[in-house]
Amino acid sequence: MNLPPRVLIIAGSDSGGGAGIQGDVKTATVLGAYAMTAVTAVTVQNTTGVARTFPVPPDVVSDQIRTVLGDIGADGIKTGMLVSADIVKAVADALRTYRAPLVVDTVITAKGGAALLDDSGIDALRTYLFPLAALITPNIPEAEKLTGMSIASADAMVAAGEQLCKRGARAVLVKGGHLSAESVTDILVMESGVHRFSGVRLDNPATHGTGCALATAIAVGLAKQYPLPRAVESARDFVRGAIGAGLAFGRGTGPINHLHTAKE
Repeated sequence: MNLPPRVLIIAGSDSGGGAGIQGDVKTATVLGAYAMTAVTAVTVQNTTGVARTFPVPPDVVSDQIRTVLGDIGADGIKTGMLVSADIVKAVADALRTYRAPLVVDTVITAKGGAALLDDSGIDALRTYLFPLAALITPNIPEAEKLTGMSIASADAMVAAGEQLCKRGARAVLVKGGHLSAESVTDILVMESGVHRFSGVRLDNPATHGTGCALATAIAVGLAKQYPLPRAVESARDFVRGAIGAGLAFGRGTGPINHLHTAKE
């Protein structure tokens, strides 16, 4: 019997089901991976935004990670919402000696603007987690926050990615959805070179969960031993399909349809 690749997801829960742990488990499952979780926070949210956040104690977060890895193991790992410097440090300590590709989704604010990582947590990301990661995946506002740069073009995205690599990241995917253009370009900066991925902007407002799904799908690709550019390309294809089939649920920003590839 061929076992599926194992992917550990370290993130906060989304009570609305579109992003966070819930969205990540859907993504990993649809893509053929076995999803495990370490919950970092419980959020009270729906399509209109995040109302409240309850962090999980850092030692409970690290215990979840060590317990899962010590028994089941993982072929790929993804982090999302990490809340605070203490949780970032706990996650880094738990992962430091484990050898599986790590994708760090640099979750700083929610789509509606709610803060999901404090300033000391951002510093801790740079110091403790970036050096462990095979890839970090900031969108443009996150890349600006992490570098102090203003990013208004694809060339500036490349420069931001290069700066983050100089600061300790091994590879950076700068996501370009926030630029005003007919196409969306994501730029992968690696030591071996720069890869650009472009596609026509999809006209669908149901986009909640795109960043979470992309990072998880990349982690699944790496768990399947895809080279990083192929993992990114495959993940982008999955997310574009999920946006195109986005769900008109709720009164706010509806979720992407993680199950768009599932057979009826």
